[in-house]
Amino acid sequence: MRRALGLLLLWTVLLATSLSWAGGGGAESPLLRVPWKVTEHRLPNGMRALLLPDKRAPAVVFLVWYQVGSREERAGKTGLAHILEHMMFRGTKERSGKEFSNLIKRNGGSHNAFTSYDYTAYYERMPADRLELVMQIEADRMVNLELRKEDFEPEKNVVLEERRTRTDDSPTSLLFEQVQAAAFTAHPYRNPIIGWERDIRSLGLDDLREFYRRYYDPANAIAVIVGDFEPEQAVRLLEKHFGPVPTRKPAGRPAFQQNAERVERRVVVRKEAELPYLSMAHHAPHWKSGDGHALAMLEAVLGGGETSRLHQRLVRRDQIALSAGADYTYISVDPGLFYLFAQPAPGKKAEEVERAIQEEVDRLIKEGVTREELDRALRSVEAQTVFSMDNPFYRAMLLGRAAVAGDWRLVESFLPGLAKVKPEDVVRVAKAYLGPEARTTGVLVPLPLERKPRRPPASLPHGPADGGR
Repeated sequence: MRRALGLLLLWTVLLATSLSWAGGGGAESPLLRVPWKVTEHRLPNGMRALLLPDKRAPAVVFLVWYQVGSREERAGKTGLAHILEHMMFRGTKERSGKEFSNLIKRNGGSHNAFTSYDYTAYYERMPADRLELVMQIEADRMVNLELRKEDFEPEKNVVLEERRTRTDDSPTSLLFEQVQAAAFTAHPYRNPIIGWERDIRSLGLDDLREFYRRYYDPANAIAVIVGDFEPEQAVRLLEKHFGPVPTRKPAGRPAFQQNAERVERRVVVRKEAELPYLSMAHHAPHWKSGDGHALAMLEAVLGGGETSRLHQRLVRRDQIALSAGADYTYISVDPGLFYLFAQPAPGKKAEEVERAIQEEVDRLIKEGVTREELDRALRSVEAQTVFSMDNPFYRAMLLGRAAVAGDWRLVESFLPGLAKVKPEDVVRVAKAYLGPEARTTGVLVPLPLERKPRRPPASLPHGPADGGR
Protein backbone atom coordinates (compact mmCIF):
# COMPACT_ATOMS: atom_id res chain seq x y z
CA MET A 1 0.00 0.00 0.00
CA ARG A 2 1.38 3.41 -0.85
CA ARG A 3 2.42 5.65 2.04
CA ALA A 4 -0.18 8.36 1.47
CA LEU A 5 -2.92 5.92 0.53
CA GLY A 6 -2.64 4.26 3.91
CA LEU A 7 -3.97 7.31 5.69
CA LEU A 8 -6.43 8.16 2.94
CA LEU A 9 -7.87 4.70 3.29
CA LEU A 10 -8.04 5.04 7.05
CA TRP A 11 -9.85 8.36 7.06
CA THR A 12 -12.03 7.44 4.10
CA VAL A 13 -13.11 4.30 5.92
CA LEU A 14 -13.72 6.29 9.08
CA LEU A 15 -15.80 8.77 7.16
CA ALA A 16 -17.66 6.05 5.40
CA THR A 17 -18.16 4.10 8.58
CA SER A 18 -18.70 6.75 11.15
CA LEU A 19 -21.18 9.19 9.87
CA SER A 20 -24.27 7.10 10.36
CA TRP A 21 -24.64 8.49 13.87
CA ALA A 22 -24.60 12.13 12.87
CA GLY A 23 -27.75 13.91 13.72
CA GLY A 24 -26.43 17.37 14.52
CA GLY A 25 -29.40 18.22 16.64
CA GLY A 26 -27.46 18.25 19.87
CA ALA A 27 -28.75 14.93 21.22
CA GLU A 28 -26.78 11.76 21.59
CA SER A 29 -26.39 9.38 18.69
CA PRO A 30 -29.25 6.91 18.40
CA LEU A 31 -26.75 4.30 17.21
CA LEU A 32 -23.70 4.76 19.43
CA ARG A 33 -25.00 7.03 22.16
CA VAL A 34 -21.97 9.26 21.64
CA PRO A 35 -22.42 12.95 22.48
CA TRP A 36 -22.77 15.13 19.42
CA LYS A 37 -23.35 18.80 20.04
CA VAL A 38 -20.83 20.91 18.15
CA THR A 39 -20.37 24.59 18.96
CA GLU A 40 -18.52 26.87 16.57
CA HIS A 41 -16.69 29.98 17.81
CA ARG A 42 -14.68 32.60 15.93
CA LEU A 43 -12.08 34.83 17.57
CA PRO A 44 -11.61 38.48 16.52
CA ASN A 45 -8.28 37.60 14.86
CA GLY A 46 -10.05 35.16 12.56
CA MET A 47 -9.21 31.88 14.27
CA ARG A 48 -12.07 29.37 14.37
CA ALA A 49 -12.83 26.72 16.96
CA LEU A 50 -15.09 23.65 16.98
CA LEU A 51 -16.09 22.42 20.43
CA LEU A 52 -17.55 18.97 21.09
CA PRO A 53 -18.03 18.12 24.81
CA ASP A 54 -17.97 14.47 25.87
CA LYS A 55 -17.86 13.93 29.62
CA ARG A 56 -17.70 10.16 29.67
CA ALA A 57 -13.95 10.21 30.48
CA PRO A 58 -11.81 12.87 32.21
CA ALA A 59 -9.69 13.55 29.14
CA VAL A 60 -9.56 16.00 26.28
CA VAL A 61 -8.20 16.02 22.73
CA PHE A 62 -6.97 19.34 21.37
CA LEU A 63 -5.97 19.90 17.74
CA VAL A 64 -4.86 22.94 15.80
CA TRP A 65 -5.37 22.61 12.05
CA TYR A 66 -3.50 24.94 9.72
CA GLN A 67 -5.11 25.26 6.33
CA VAL A 68 -1.92 24.58 4.46
CA GLY A 69 -0.37 21.37 3.22
CA SER A 70 1.74 20.15 0.34
CA ARG A 71 -0.95 21.61 -1.94
CA GLU A 72 0.44 25.12 -1.26
CA GLU A 73 4.07 24.31 -2.09
CA ARG A 74 5.66 25.88 -5.13
CA ALA A 75 7.49 23.89 -7.79
CA GLY A 76 10.96 22.98 -6.59
CA LYS A 77 9.98 23.52 -2.94
CA THR A 78 8.07 20.32 -2.23
CA GLY A 79 8.34 18.97 1.30
CA LEU A 80 8.16 22.39 2.97
CA ALA A 81 4.90 21.76 4.82
CA HIS A 82 6.14 18.46 6.19
CA ILE A 83 9.59 19.59 7.28
CA LEU A 84 8.07 22.66 8.94
CA GLU A 85 5.85 20.28 10.88
CA HIS A 86 9.01 18.62 12.17
CA MET A 87 10.58 21.96 13.05
CA MET A 88 7.53 22.93 15.11
CA PHE A 89 8.82 20.46 17.72
CA ARG A 90 12.26 22.12 17.92
CA GLY A 91 11.27 24.89 20.31
CA THR A 92 10.19 28.51 20.62
CA LYS A 93 11.48 31.62 22.32
CA GLU A 94 9.72 30.44 25.50
CA ARG A 95 10.77 26.79 25.70
CA SER A 96 12.99 24.28 23.92
CA GLY A 97 11.65 21.32 22.04
CA LYS A 98 12.76 18.98 24.80
CA GLU A 99 11.04 21.12 27.43
CA PHE A 100 7.88 21.11 25.34
CA SER A 101 7.82 17.33 25.07
CA ASN A 102 8.68 16.76 28.73
CA LEU A 103 5.97 19.20 29.82
CA ILE A 104 3.34 17.21 27.95
CA LYS A 105 4.57 13.90 29.38
CA ARG A 106 4.86 15.16 32.95
CA ASN A 107 1.23 16.21 32.78
CA GLY A 108 0.08 12.78 31.66
CA GLY A 109 -0.39 13.56 27.98
CA SER A 110 0.85 12.65 24.53
CA HIS A 111 1.29 14.70 21.38
CA ASN A 112 2.07 14.41 17.68
CA ALA A 113 1.37 16.00 14.31
CA PHE A 114 0.64 15.09 10.70
CA THR A 115 0.83 16.70 7.28
CA SER A 116 -1.37 16.00 4.28
CA TYR A 117 -2.13 17.53 0.91
CA ASP A 118 -4.64 19.99 2.38
CA TYR A 119 -3.56 20.64 5.97
CA THR A 120 -1.01 20.38 8.75
CA ALA A 121 -2.34 19.54 12.20
CA TYR A 122 -0.93 19.32 15.72
CA TYR A 123 -2.60 17.53 18.59
CA GLU A 124 -2.39 16.70 22.27
CA ARG A 125 -4.26 14.11 24.29
CA MET A 126 -4.40 15.32 27.90
CA PRO A 127 -6.19 14.96 31.21
CA ALA A 128 -9.22 17.24 31.19
CA ASP A 129 -7.77 19.68 33.72
CA ARG A 130 -4.74 20.38 31.49
CA LEU A 131 -6.63 22.00 28.61
CA GLU A 132 -5.22 25.44 29.35
CA LEU A 133 -1.67 24.10 29.28
CA VAL A 134 -1.95 22.79 25.73
CA MET A 135 -3.53 26.05 24.58
CA GLN A 136 -0.55 27.93 26.03
CA ILE A 137 1.84 25.65 24.15
CA GLU A 138 0.06 25.82 20.80
CA ALA A 139 -0.46 29.59 20.96
CA ASP A 140 3.25 29.98 21.73
CA ARG A 141 4.51 28.03 18.73
CA MET A 142 1.91 29.58 16.45
CA VAL A 143 3.80 32.86 16.68
CA ASN A 144 7.16 32.31 18.46
CA LEU A 145 8.74 29.39 16.61
CA GLU A 146 12.54 29.49 16.53
CA LEU A 147 13.95 28.26 13.23
CA ARG A 148 17.67 27.58 13.74
CA LYS A 149 20.18 26.11 11.32
CA GLU A 150 21.58 23.78 13.98
CA ASP A 151 18.11 22.22 14.27
CA PHE A 152 17.20 22.38 10.60
CA GLU A 153 20.02 20.30 9.10
CA PRO A 154 19.54 17.30 11.43
CA GLU A 155 15.77 17.43 10.93
CA LYS A 156 16.24 17.49 7.16
CA ASN A 157 18.29 14.30 7.44
CA VAL A 158 15.52 12.72 9.51
CA VAL A 159 13.00 13.56 6.78
CA LEU A 160 15.28 12.17 4.05
CA GLU A 161 15.60 8.94 6.04
CA GLU A 162 11.85 8.88 6.53
CA ARG A 163 11.36 9.20 2.80
CA ARG A 164 13.82 6.39 2.16
CA THR A 165 12.22 3.94 4.58
CA ARG A 166 8.57 4.77 3.86
CA THR A 167 8.68 5.35 0.11
CA ASP A 168 11.94 4.63 -1.71
CA ASP A 169 12.42 1.23 -0.04
CA SER A 170 8.71 0.34 -0.27
CA PRO A 171 7.82 -0.94 -3.76
CA THR A 172 4.08 -0.36 -3.45
CA SER A 173 4.51 3.10 -1.91
CA LEU A 174 6.84 4.05 -4.75
CA LEU A 175 4.31 2.75 -7.27
CA PHE A 176 1.44 4.80 -5.87
CA GLU A 177 3.67 7.88 -5.73
CA GLN A 178 4.45 7.51 -9.43
CA VAL A 179 0.81 6.86 -10.36
CA GLN A 180 -0.29 9.98 -8.48
CA ALA A 181 2.37 12.05 -10.24
CA ALA A 182 1.31 10.76 -13.65
CA ALA A 183 -2.42 11.21 -13.02
CA PHE A 184 -2.12 14.86 -11.93
CA THR A 185 -0.40 16.85 -14.66
CA ALA A 186 -1.55 20.36 -13.65
CA HIS A 187 -2.21 20.16 -9.92
CA PRO A 188 0.12 20.02 -6.88
CA TYR A 189 -1.59 16.82 -5.73
CA ARG A 190 0.92 15.25 -8.12
CA ASN A 191 3.70 15.86 -5.59
CA PRO A 192 4.26 13.56 -2.62
CA ILE A 193 3.39 15.00 0.78
CA ILE A 194 6.87 14.28 2.08
CA GLY A 195 8.40 15.96 -0.96
CA TRP A 196 10.71 14.88 -3.76
CA GLU A 197 14.19 13.99 -2.54
CA ARG A 198 15.95 16.60 -4.69
CA ASP A 199 13.66 19.33 -3.32
CA ILE A 200 14.10 18.29 0.30
CA ARG A 201 17.89 18.47 -0.09
CA SER A 202 17.71 21.96 -1.62
CA LEU A 203 15.39 23.52 0.98
CA GLY A 204 16.87 26.33 3.04
CA LEU A 205 16.02 27.95 6.32
CA ASP A 206 14.70 31.06 4.56
CA ASP A 207 12.19 28.87 2.71
CA LEU A 208 10.82 27.66 6.04
CA ARG A 209 10.70 31.13 7.55
CA GLU A 210 8.71 32.45 4.61
CA PHE A 211 6.31 29.48 4.69
CA TYR A 212 5.81 29.88 8.43
CA ARG A 213 5.10 33.62 8.18
CA ARG A 214 2.80 33.10 5.21
CA TYR A 215 0.55 30.37 6.57
CA TYR A 216 0.95 29.90 10.33
CA ASP A 217 -1.53 32.52 11.38
CA PRO A 218 -4.60 32.46 13.64
CA ALA A 219 -6.81 33.48 10.72
CA ASN A 220 -5.59 30.37 8.90
CA ALA A 221 -6.11 28.01 11.85
CA ILE A 222 -8.96 25.91 13.22
CA ALA A 223 -8.94 24.55 16.78
CA VAL A 224 -10.91 21.36 17.47
CA ILE A 225 -11.61 20.29 21.05
CA VAL A 226 -13.31 17.01 21.96
CA GLY A 227 -13.64 15.67 25.48
CA ASP A 228 -14.46 16.59 29.05
CA PHE A 229 -14.72 20.39 29.15
CA GLU A 230 -17.28 23.17 29.41
CA PRO A 231 -17.68 25.10 26.14
CA GLU A 232 -17.92 28.45 27.92
CA GLN A 233 -14.67 27.81 29.75
CA ALA A 234 -12.95 26.63 26.55
CA VAL A 235 -14.01 29.81 24.75
CA ARG A 236 -12.56 31.92 27.56
CA LEU A 237 -9.28 30.04 27.36
CA LEU A 238 -9.17 30.37 23.58
CA GLU A 239 -9.72 34.11 23.86
CA LYS A 240 -7.07 34.35 26.59
CA HIS A 241 -4.29 32.47 24.80
CA PHE A 242 -5.01 32.70 21.08
CA GLY A 243 -6.89 36.00 21.08
CA PRO A 244 -3.74 38.13 21.58
CA VAL A 245 -1.95 36.44 18.65
CA PRO A 246 -1.99 39.03 15.86
CA THR A 247 -3.07 38.08 12.37
CA ARG A 248 -0.77 38.95 9.52
CA LYS A 249 -3.55 38.45 6.97
CA PRO A 250 -2.33 35.06 5.74
CA ALA A 251 -2.21 34.15 2.11
CA GLY A 252 -5.46 32.66 0.87
CA ARG A 253 -5.54 29.22 -0.62
CA PRO A 254 -4.52 29.34 -4.28
CA ALA A 255 -7.00 27.94 -6.79
CA PHE A 256 -5.87 24.94 -8.80
CA GLN A 257 -7.70 22.98 -11.43
CA GLN A 258 -6.89 19.65 -12.99
CA ASN A 259 -8.54 19.62 -16.39
CA ALA A 260 -10.29 16.40 -17.28
CA GLU A 261 -7.95 14.72 -19.73
CA ARG A 262 -9.29 11.79 -21.69
CA VAL A 263 -5.84 10.27 -22.01
CA GLU A 264 -4.88 6.80 -20.86
CA ARG A 265 -1.51 6.64 -19.12
CA ARG A 266 0.59 3.73 -17.93
CA VAL A 267 3.35 3.72 -15.35
CA VAL A 268 5.79 0.85 -14.84
CA VAL A 269 7.94 0.69 -11.71
CA ARG A 270 10.71 -1.92 -11.63
CA LYS A 271 11.80 -2.56 -8.08
CA GLU A 272 13.06 -5.38 -5.91
CA ALA A 273 9.92 -7.09 -4.63
CA GLU A 274 8.44 -10.50 -4.08
CA LEU A 275 5.20 -9.91 -6.02
CA PRO A 276 3.80 -7.48 -8.58
CA TYR A 277 1.19 -4.89 -7.72
CA LEU A 278 -1.50 -3.10 -9.72
CA SER A 279 -2.99 0.36 -9.23
CA MET A 280 -5.64 1.97 -11.45
CA ALA A 281 -6.40 5.66 -10.82
CA HIS A 282 -9.37 7.64 -12.15
CA HIS A 283 -10.13 11.32 -11.66
CA ALA A 284 -13.34 11.73 -9.70
CA PRO A 285 -15.23 14.68 -8.15
CA HIS A 286 -15.41 15.13 -4.39
CA TRP A 287 -17.98 16.29 -1.83
CA LYS A 288 -18.98 19.42 -3.72
CA SER A 289 -20.26 17.31 -6.58
CA GLY A 290 -23.68 15.74 -6.74
CA ASP A 291 -21.90 12.48 -7.55
CA GLY A 292 -19.89 12.24 -4.34
CA HIS A 293 -22.27 10.00 -2.40
CA ALA A 294 -22.79 7.68 -5.34
CA LEU A 295 -19.01 7.37 -5.78
CA ALA A 296 -18.67 6.52 -2.09
CA MET A 297 -21.23 3.74 -2.50
CA LEU A 298 -19.45 2.57 -5.66
CA GLU A 299 -16.28 2.30 -3.59
CA ALA A 300 -18.09 0.18 -1.00
CA VAL A 301 -19.65 -2.11 -3.60
CA LEU A 302 -16.48 -2.64 -5.62
CA GLY A 303 -13.81 -2.66 -2.96
CA GLY A 304 -15.23 -2.16 0.53
CA GLY A 305 -13.98 -5.22 2.36
CA GLU A 306 -14.38 -8.97 2.02
CA THR A 307 -17.97 -8.82 0.77
CA SER A 308 -17.06 -6.46 -2.09
CA ARG A 309 -17.12 -7.53 -5.70
CA LEU A 310 -13.38 -7.28 -6.29
CA HIS A 311 -12.51 -9.32 -3.21
CA GLN A 312 -15.14 -11.97 -3.96
CA ARG A 313 -14.05 -12.31 -7.60
CA LEU A 314 -10.27 -11.91 -7.46
CA VAL A 315 -9.41 -13.27 -4.02
CA ARG A 316 -12.07 -15.83 -3.15
CA ARG A 317 -13.38 -17.18 -6.44
CA ASP A 318 -10.55 -16.95 -8.97
CA GLN A 319 -7.74 -16.80 -6.39
CA ILE A 320 -5.62 -14.64 -8.65
CA ALA A 321 -5.01 -11.95 -6.02
CA LEU A 322 -4.04 -11.85 -2.38
CA SER A 323 -5.96 -8.63 -1.87
CA ALA A 324 -8.09 -6.25 -3.90
CA GLY A 325 -9.97 -3.08 -3.12
CA ALA A 326 -10.98 0.46 -3.94
CA ASP A 327 -10.28 3.87 -2.43
CA TYR A 328 -12.19 7.11 -2.99
CA THR A 329 -11.57 10.36 -1.13
CA TYR A 330 -14.87 12.11 -0.50
CA ILE A 331 -13.54 14.98 1.64
CA SER A 332 -10.71 17.11 0.27
CA VAL A 333 -10.13 20.69 -0.87
CA ASP A 334 -9.92 19.70 -4.55
CA PRO A 335 -11.15 16.61 -6.39
CA GLY A 336 -8.90 13.58 -6.11
CA LEU A 337 -8.71 10.06 -7.47
CA PHE A 338 -10.77 6.90 -7.36
CA TYR A 339 -8.38 3.95 -7.03
CA LEU A 340 -8.81 0.29 -7.87
CA PHE A 341 -5.89 -1.85 -6.74
CA ALA A 342 -4.83 -5.44 -6.20
CA GLN A 343 -1.90 -7.61 -5.14
CA PRO A 344 -1.56 -10.52 -7.60
CA ALA A 345 -1.14 -13.92 -6.02
CA PRO A 346 2.15 -15.81 -6.43
CA GLY A 347 2.45 -17.05 -10.01
CA LYS A 348 -0.19 -14.63 -11.30
CA LYS A 349 0.54 -11.66 -13.51
CA ALA A 350 -0.66 -8.10 -13.13
CA GLU A 351 -2.17 -8.21 -16.63
CA GLU A 352 -4.48 -11.06 -15.62
CA VAL A 353 -5.60 -9.18 -12.53
CA GLU A 354 -6.13 -6.00 -14.54
CA ARG A 355 -8.42 -7.82 -16.98
CA ALA A 356 -10.44 -9.24 -14.11
CA ILE A 357 -10.89 -5.81 -12.51
CA GLN A 358 -12.02 -4.35 -15.82
CA GLU A 359 -14.47 -7.21 -16.26
CA GLU A 360 -15.98 -6.49 -12.84
CA VAL A 361 -16.37 -2.81 -13.66
CA ASP A 362 -17.96 -3.70 -17.00
CA ARG A 363 -20.28 -6.20 -15.33
CA LEU A 364 -21.43 -3.62 -12.81
CA ILE A 365 -22.20 -1.16 -15.60
CA LYS A 366 -23.97 -3.76 -17.75
CA GLU A 367 -25.88 -5.72 -15.12
CA GLY A 368 -26.35 -3.02 -12.50
CA VAL A 369 -26.42 -3.14 -8.71
CA THR A 370 -29.26 -4.56 -6.67
CA ARG A 371 -30.97 -2.71 -3.87
CA GLU A 372 -30.04 -5.59 -1.59
CA GLU A 373 -26.37 -5.17 -2.44
CA LEU A 374 -26.50 -1.45 -1.66
CA ASP A 375 -28.30 -2.09 1.61
CA ARG A 376 -25.72 -4.67 2.61
CA ALA A 377 -22.90 -2.22 1.92
CA LEU A 378 -24.65 0.45 3.96
CA ARG A 379 -25.19 -1.94 6.87
CA SER A 380 -21.51 -2.83 6.78
CA VAL A 381 -20.65 0.85 6.96
CA GLU A 382 -22.88 1.32 9.99
CA ALA A 383 -21.51 -1.76 11.77
CA GLN A 384 -17.94 -0.50 11.53
CA THR A 385 -19.06 2.74 13.16
CA VAL A 386 -19.27 0.97 16.50
CA PHE A 387 -15.54 0.34 16.46
CA SER A 388 -14.41 3.81 15.41
CA MET A 389 -16.61 6.62 16.62
CA ASP A 390 -16.39 5.97 20.34
CA ASN A 391 -12.88 7.45 20.19
CA PRO A 392 -12.83 11.24 20.74
CA PHE A 393 -9.68 11.59 18.64
CA TYR A 394 -11.39 10.21 15.53
CA ARG A 395 -14.33 12.53 15.98
CA ALA A 396 -11.88 15.42 16.24
CA MET A 397 -10.16 14.20 13.09
CA LEU A 398 -13.40 14.06 11.15
CA LEU A 399 -14.44 17.52 12.26
CA GLY A 400 -11.09 19.03 11.38
CA ARG A 401 -10.80 17.41 7.97
CA ALA A 402 -14.30 18.47 7.03
CA ALA A 403 -13.73 22.03 8.28
CA VAL A 404 -10.53 22.36 6.25
CA ALA A 405 -12.31 21.05 3.16
CA GLY A 406 -15.04 23.64 3.53
CA ASP A 407 -17.74 22.68 6.03
CA TRP A 408 -17.57 20.63 9.23
CA ARG A 409 -21.25 19.77 8.78
CA LEU A 410 -20.20 17.32 6.08
CA VAL A 411 -19.78 14.94 9.00
CA GLU A 412 -23.51 15.17 9.65
CA SER A 413 -24.71 14.84 6.07
CA PHE A 414 -22.56 12.00 4.80
CA LEU A 415 -24.52 8.92 5.76
CA PRO A 416 -27.95 10.40 5.03
CA GLY A 417 -26.57 11.17 1.57
CA LEU A 418 -25.42 7.57 1.16
CA ALA A 419 -28.86 6.30 2.11
CA LYS A 420 -30.38 8.27 -0.77
CA VAL A 421 -28.15 6.68 -3.40
CA LYS A 422 -30.03 4.46 -5.84
CA PRO A 423 -28.65 1.49 -7.79
CA GLU A 424 -28.84 3.43 -11.03
CA ASP A 425 -26.74 6.21 -9.47
CA VAL A 426 -23.91 3.77 -8.78
CA VAL A 427 -24.04 2.50 -12.36
CA ARG A 428 -24.06 6.04 -13.71
CA VAL A 429 -20.94 7.16 -11.85
CA ALA A 430 -19.10 3.93 -12.68
CA LYS A 431 -19.78 4.58 -16.35
CA ALA A 432 -18.83 8.25 -16.07
CA TYR A 433 -15.58 7.96 -14.11
CA LEU A 434 -14.12 4.44 -14.32
CA GLY A 435 -13.56 4.25 -18.07
CA PRO A 436 -10.13 3.11 -19.32
CA GLU A 437 -9.78 6.11 -21.64
CA ALA A 438 -8.97 8.45 -18.73
CA ARG A 439 -7.20 6.00 -16.46
CA THR A 440 -3.68 6.02 -15.10
CA THR A 441 -2.55 2.44 -14.57
CA GLY A 442 0.53 1.59 -12.57
CA VAL A 443 2.22 -1.81 -12.54
CA LEU A 444 4.96 -2.89 -10.19
CA VAL A 445 7.32 -5.27 -11.96
CA PRO A 446 9.29 -7.15 -9.29
CA LEU A 447 13.03 -7.51 -9.68
CA PRO A 448 14.92 -10.33 -7.93
CA LEU A 449 15.51 -9.61 -4.28
CA GLU A 450 19.11 -9.07 -3.26
CA ARG A 451 20.22 -11.36 -0.46
CA LYS A 452 22.66 -8.94 1.14
CA PRO A 453 21.69 -7.55 4.57
CA ARG A 454 19.64 -4.37 4.40
CA ARG A 455 20.81 -1.26 6.20
CA PRO A 456 18.63 -0.81 9.29
CA PRO A 457 16.49 2.34 9.29
CA ALA A 458 17.43 5.24 11.46
CA SER A 459 15.37 5.88 14.56
CA LEU A 460 12.42 7.91 13.39
CA PRO A 461 9.67 9.65 15.32
CA HIS A 462 6.39 7.82 15.05
CA GLY A 463 3.31 9.36 13.48
CA PRO A 464 0.50 8.95 10.99
CA ALA A 465 1.34 7.64 7.56
CA ASP A 466 0.79 10.94 5.78
CA GLY A 467 3.86 12.58 7.21
CA GLY A 468 3.19 12.56 10.91
CA ARG A 469 6.08 13.30 13.20
